Amino acid sequence: MKNDLIRRSYLCEVRAEGDGGNVIVGRPIVYDRATDICGYFEEIIEHGALDGADLTDVRFLVNHDTSRIPLARSRRNNGNSTMQLLIDNDGLNIRAQLDVENNSEARALYSAVQRGDISGMSFMFSVDTDEWEKQGTDYPTRHIKKIASVVEVSAVTFPAYEQTEISTRSAKELESARALLESMKNARSNKPVETGDNTELELLKMKINLLGGF
Repeated sequence: MKNDLIRRSYLCEVRAEGDGGNVIVGRPIVYDRATDICGYFEEIIEHGALDGADLTDVRFLVNHDTSRIPLARSRRNNGNSTMQLLIDNDGLNIRAQLDVENNSEARALYSAVQRGDISGMSFMFSVDTDEWEKQGTDYPTRHIKKIASVVEVSAVTFPAYEQTEISTRSAKELESARALLESMKNARSNKPVETGDNTELELLKMKINLLGGF
């Protein structure tokens, strides 16, 4: 699972700033927040998980739409970048300068944030180190200890990470995966799961693939 890119969306702070109507400020990554992932498991990004993460090239998009031109970009977070990144005690902050004069999509986004029509952010990242607890239960917790890289942040229309976000997968694929999950779940014995239990590990990996690997 390491180095696979996954997405997470949250209802978090994003606001419009700047006298010229061209700055978006937000916090796409928040430390120590327990987040429900579609009712299957809980996920927490631990404090300091961004320490040493690769942030050398991060794009700013809307709804992760990679087919569109990025509205801003941070390259090595230098002064010439159109997006600045700041890691603090609470997570990751971004400050994106939008070209509202020449880019109609940037102008539309600024208006939507200013009006409160868009109120959340999301990010695409890969994981270096994580730990699981309560693996023998129906609702384990994943602790992300170290993020390997962040490649993109987005302003999103639907910030809560909801079950509907996997609706684009084919019905056949989802049904097959659900059947496998149920089969693996039913196969578990009533005794506590021992460390290194491959069945439980595969179950958790399947859950992550279904819910975050797209």
